[in-house]
Amino acid sequence: MNKSAKMEQLEVLRVELEIFKQQHRDLDEAIHALEERGTGDLLTIRRLKKQKLALKDKIARIEDRLLPDIIA
Repeated sequence: MNKSAKMEQLEVLRVELEIFKQQHRDLDEAIHALEERGTGDLLTIRRLKKQKLALKDKIARIEDRLLPDIIA
């Protein structure tokens, strides 16, 4: 893979990372609002929490690709 393609791939990962982080924040706010108001049923809240956890995993994988552990 040439350097230009590698840089482009890293930029795509950075954009995806920001999108996933925003979605994670949005889900967190939605869950909090449903819990505060008491309007959300437990199944809906549970599903939103699962989606939030899946996003957290995606975020962690992308961050690992962008900042790999370097053993000194």
